Amino acid sequence: METNRLILDTSAYSLFMMGNLQIKEALQSAEEVFLTPIILGELLAGFVMGNKEKKNRALLDDFLDSSRVTVLHIDEETSERYSAIVFHLRAQGTPIPTNDLWIAASAMQHGLKVLTSDSHFLKVPQILTLLIEN
Repeated sequence: METNRLILDTSAYSLFMMGNLQIKEALQSAEEVFLTPIILGELLAGFVMGNKEKKNRALLDDFLDSSRVTVLHIDEETSERYSAIVFHLRAQGTPIPTNDLWIAASAMQHGLKVLTSDSHFLKVPQILTLLIEN
């Protein structure tokens, strides 16, 4: 039986907070949802630059308090996956943003499907991507 384990990209989290139904349904059907320190850093940077930092931090804290949500660690194995993805994408001439390389490496390492609205994740053959149109 295949499990439904997702890594939630920053773009998908933002769409979820804006009420996107596809993201909401994907998250409701997920057995487990994962984020990384990279995703948290992107979110927090966005909060600091916005005008609703306190509210957005509180909403994120509530989200992270769910028993189905886990923040993954980045370790040496993640770094190995990162290097393999970077090598492949550069050889193909299809680089993607650095933070998304780390997210893809974590997805690859843990066998997670990336939930995102960023189509450049589709360039990474080492991962599965659930692309949501925004």
